[in-house]
Amino acid sequence: MPPETSFIYLLICLLAGISIIVLLTTKFKVPAAFALIIGCFLVGLGAHLSLTDVVNIMKEGFGNIIKSLGLIILLGTTLGILLEYTGSTSVMANYILKKLGEKRTVWGISITGFIVGLPIFCDSGYIVLSGLNKTLAKRAGISIVIMSVSLATGLYSVHCMVPPHPGSAAAAGIIGADIGKLILIGSLVAIPAMMVGNIWARYAGKNLPLPVVEEETPTDVRLHQPSVIQSFLPIVVPIVLIALKSFVTIEATPDKAWMTAILSFGDPVIALIIGILLTFFCKKSWKRAELGHLLQDSAEKAGGILVIIGAGGAFGAILAAIKIGTHLSESLALDSMGLFFPFLLTFVLKTAQGSSTVAIITAASIVLPLLQVLGLDTETGKLLCVLAMGAGSMMISHANDAYFWVIAKFSGLDMKTMLRVYSVATVLMGLTSFAMVYILSKFL
Repeated sequence: MPPETSFIYLLICLLAGISIIVLLTTKFKVPAAFALIIGCFLVGLGAHLSLTDVVNIMKEGFGNIIKSLGLIILLGTTLGILLEYTGSTSVMANYILKKLGEKRTVWGISITGFIVGLPIFCDSGYIVLSGLNKTLAKRAGISIVIMSVSLATGLYSVHCMVPPHPGSAAAAGIIGADIGKLILIGSLVAIPAMMVGNIWARYAGKNLPLPVVEEETPTDVRLHQPSVIQSFLPIVVPIVLIALKSFVTIEATPDKAWMTAILSFGDPVIALIIGILLTFFCKKSWKRAELGHLLQDSAEKAGGILVIIGAGGAFGAILAAIKIGTHLSESLALDSMGLFFPFLLTFVLKTAQGSSTVAIITAASIVLPLLQVLGLDTETGKLLCVLAMGAGSMMISHANDAYFWVIAKFSGLDMKTMLRVYSVATVLMGLTSFAMVYILSKFL
């Protein structure tokens, strides 16, 4: 990219790219994957990247997303379809509604997302819980929009703020913040963010049309439903395994056999395979033809999701290549900005390239040499700095964010609804989290 390209010009390119994606998908009903590809060329060529560079960057971005999420999405989709087919989601829904009561179902799904999201990626957590979420929505008579965004924001609140998630953990390492304190205080800061996401989902989703949630459980399965324990194990076991791996990775080196086993079985791919195997105990007998049909459906459903997510990764890679964060740090007077600068920088990076993890890691690398100028070169200042970046990495989740499309496709929500409810929720969550961090800075 030529050095004379101005920051304002790059912002115009970014806004043009985002606008064309939204316009094509909402007004002209162009499939999201093609709209994202068009956005890649518009932004890349507009920012003076060569055609060859644009294509190569798109390939790299597409491949990186598929490499990190491909098997997880395929296996998670398979797990969800098998749980629905065996009637396990119905059993779990009945159990949760009985324990919580219908009036507390929405809060229950948010809290579930928050707890599940502590040790695992929001993408993986949403995939594992999406079938249960749909069944709960149908049984409680609550809009799938409200339920999906409540679950998504519960998972997202801790994903952006709390180690062992890679973004906040890496940022703590780069900046030099205390990880133990970050886990404790980050979890506390994430609670108001989760609550705001829940409240906004209720408010924004209450007047929207109610999407139809089909119950796919066959009649013969309803007559022979699995037990509560059999139904929950395919979800609980992968979550526990992934959680154990996360905490073993933080606390110790794998110098013992049991640590090595936990690290192996706690890999999301292996954990999901174990979950799939456990679903076979949820039905008394399986026919080869029906199993083949279910696995084929899983592969086809996952394929459509992966194409969109891959295109989103390509768009994010193009936006990352034009280095908006670097231009921003060079364009503003920093001495009086304090916590606002790492928050704003991460917010711009997140909005531009889609990944909260990439945004906070990139921002940490930029902020590190600026800590003294920002007045954050103390133990407390570094902790608050990482939290401010975590808040910035929440917003804005939109068309270039893989998690955005995971939610949309697994919930059956169109892009207009996602932007109106979920994307706005991420803005409110980010602002709420930053307000909490700012308040904490006055007391710590």
